Amino acid sequence: MNEASFPPNENSTMPCLMEAWQLHHSPLSHWLKSQTHDDSLAQDILHEVFIRAMAQRKAFCKIKNSKAWLFKVASNLLIDHTRKQKNLSLVEIQETDEAHSPVADKDVVDKLAHCLPRVLTELSSPDSDIIQACDINGMSQCEYASRHGLTLSATKSRLLRARIKLKQQLSISCQVKLDENHNVCCYTPRK
Repeated sequence: MNEASFPPNENSTMPCLMEAWQLHHSPLSHWLKSQTHDDSLAQDILHEVFIRAMAQRKAFCKIKNSKAWLFKVASNLLIDHTRKQKNLSLVEIQETDEAHSPVADKDVVDKLAHCLPRVLTELSSPDSDIIQACDINGMSQCEYASRHGLTLSATKSRLLRARIKLKQQLSISCQVKLDENHNVCCYTPRK
């Protein structure tokens, strides 16, 4: 973007913006290209940074470090774009999974739920307690940590270990089998 591409009145009312843009748009463009590996996306974000700078009007001139401000705006826009892409990908994955997931799979999981209470009693008391509190009753890990005098990190580790033990016990006690996508496909309830 060069000065000639803007109407004369815009350039004359915001010389500090134009000066900052002339100094920093090239390094900003290179940084965006290195982050995105996509020239079109980098240019789109670069244009959006300029639009946001222009929206500041005369307040832009009061910014102490215009380079830092421009890079921060670019970084935030890049983060927003990445989050949107991840959310779109997650939605697409969920829709694909739901489209390919037979109704029978849900029936298997529902029936397997009858096996869960028995398996929980086969776990150690601390493992059973943390799974019931956090995974079944919906208590936050933070709350569990404070109620039991644990750090959040210790609670997360304990819950992870308990989940692994539960999975192992379900495989043994209920003979749970997973399909190629690691979804429960079938099990044999113990009598």
